[in-house]
Amino acid sequence: MLFTIFLLGVLILLLYFFIEYWYKDEEYDKIPGPKGMFLVENGFDFIQDLASLFLYFRNLSNKYKDIYKLKIFNFKFVLIYNPEDIEIVLTSTKYNDKGYLYYFLRPWLNDGLLVSSGAKWHQRRKILTPAFHFNILRHFSSMLAENCERLVESLRSETDKSKTKIYPFIANMTLNSICETAMGTALDKEATDIGTRYKNAIHTLGSYLFCRGQRIWLYPMTFFNLSPVGRSQKKLLKEIGSFRDHVINQRRKKGSYKNLYQEVMNKQENDYLLGEKKRLAMLDLLLETEEQGKIDVEGINEEVDTFMFEGHDTTATALQFAFMQFANNPEIQDKIFEECQRIFGKSDRKPTMNDLAEMKYLECCIKETLRLYPSVYFIIRSCKQELQLKKYKCPAGTDCSILIFDLHRSKYQYVEPLQFRPERFQKEPTWHPFAYIPFSAGPRNCIGQKFAMMEMKMVIAAVVREYRLLPVTKPEDIAFTADIILRPINPIYVKFEKR
Repeated sequence: MLFTIFLLGVLILLLYFFIEYWYKDEEYDKIPGPKGMFLVENGFDFIQDLASLFLYFRNLSNKYKDIYKLKIFNFKFVLIYNPEDIEIVLTSTKYNDKGYLYYFLRPWLNDGLLVSSGAKWHQRRKILTPAFHFNILRHFSSMLAENCERLVESLRSETDKSKTKIYPFIANMTLNSICETAMGTALDKEATDIGTRYKNAIHTLGSYLFCRGQRIWLYPMTFFNLSPVGRSQKKLLKEIGSFRDHVINQRRKKGSYKNLYQEVMNKQENDYLLGEKKRLAMLDLLLETEEQGKIDVEGINEEVDTFMFEGHDTTATALQFAFMQFANNPEIQDKIFEECQRIFGKSDRKPTMNDLAEMKYLECCIKETLRLYPSVYFIIRSCKQELQLKKYKCPAGTDCSILIFDLHRSKYQYVEPLQFRPERFQKEPTWHPFAYIPFSAGPRNCIGQKFAMMEMKMVIAAVVREYRLLPVTKPEDIAFTADIILRPINPIYVKFEKR
C-alpha cells in the first residue's frame, strides 16, 4: 500500500515537472503575478463566492501597476489595464479572436457576430453594418420613444413609495425595445405567455455563463451537459429557439420585409417614415440577405440571438447606475432637466434625432456613467500568435483579458477617478485614447454603440422630464459580483417624485 502511494506520488511529480518543462516560457514568467500552487497554479483562487472573486481581481489590479498573469494548470492568462498594451491588442487584426470564456456562449449564439472570427466575422459585420445607418436609427427612434412613454407611465405608481428597485422597470423596457427593433415583435403584445417566458430565459441564461466559467470541472461540454445547470440551459435554449423561429417564420411568410431597408435608407429627414404596419426590424435585413444567398437560416438564428443577448441587458445595467448617480447628484440632474427644457420647452412631443444631438450635457453624463460602470467590464482575446506588449512578451496560446473596469478607474489616467464628474467630457481628453473604451475599440468595437447611446438618451430624458430622482442607494453602498455583465450584489433603489 505504501509503495503504491509512493509510486503515485512519484508519477505526479514527474507529470508536474514534465508540464513545467514543456510549457515553461522564460519571457512569460517575467510578468508579475500571484504565486501559484503545485500543479493547479492559481486554479484554487477561483473557488470562492462571486463577490469575493470580483474583489480578487480588483486587489490584484491595485497590487500590480499595469499587468499581471494567472495560470490554471497549463493555461496561461495575462490581464492588462494600461492603455498602451490595450492599444496593441485591440488595433491588431492578429488578436481578433475571442477568448476561451466565450466558448460557453456557443450552445446559444453558435457562430454569431459576438463569437465568430476570421472571414465569417468579417462577412457578418459587413452584412449587419447597414442596420445602424443614421436613417435606420431614425426609424427605430419612434419605437424607442413609445417604449419610453410606457416606462414613464409604469413609474407613476412608484411616486408614492419610499424607494423603487429600478432595474426591473428598465430591463423590461430595453428588452421590449430590442425585441421590437431586432425581431419586429413587441413582447407585451404577444397573445400567449411565450413572450414572458422568452424574457425570463434570456436573463437566466446570462447567469449560467459565469456559473460555468467559475467551475473548471464544467468546462468540458460532456460534463456540463450532465450537470443540473447544463440540463436547465438545454431547456431554456429550446424555449428561446421556439419563440425566435416562430417570429422569423411569421415575418418570412408575410414577405413584409422585402425592400424595407432600401425604402428607409432612401428617406429624407423630413419625409414621413414608414407607417405602423410597415415597421422595420433588423430581421428584415437578414431575410433580404438570405434571398441573396449570403446567409442561411442558421446564420439568421445566430445573429438574432446575438442581438437579443447583447442589446438589452448591457443598456439596462448602465441606465440603473446613471439614475443612481443622478439621484445622488441633484445639481447634475438639474442641468439635465434644464437642457431638456431648452430643447422641448413645455411641449410633450417625441424627441427627434436633432433633439438627441443637442443633448450635449446628457451625453457627457452617460459617458461618465460608462466610465465608472462599464456594462461590459472585461473582454478577452485569444492570442494565437506571440503577443509583444510594451514591456513583456506572451507566448502564442495566451488568453489576454482587458480589464476595462480597472482601466477606467486608473489614477494614472483620470483626476479623482472615483468621482462622478461629467464635465470631464466637456473638454479635450487628458487621458490616453485607449483609456476609455466602454464599447471596446478597434475592428471589433461594438456595432450597436450608436443605438445604445440613442436609447439611453431617450430613456433618461423621458424620465427626468417627468420625475425628480431622490437618493436611496449611494455610490459607496454598491458592491459588485463577478458576472459576464457588471452587476451589483444588491438591488439599486431610487425614489421617484413627480415634478
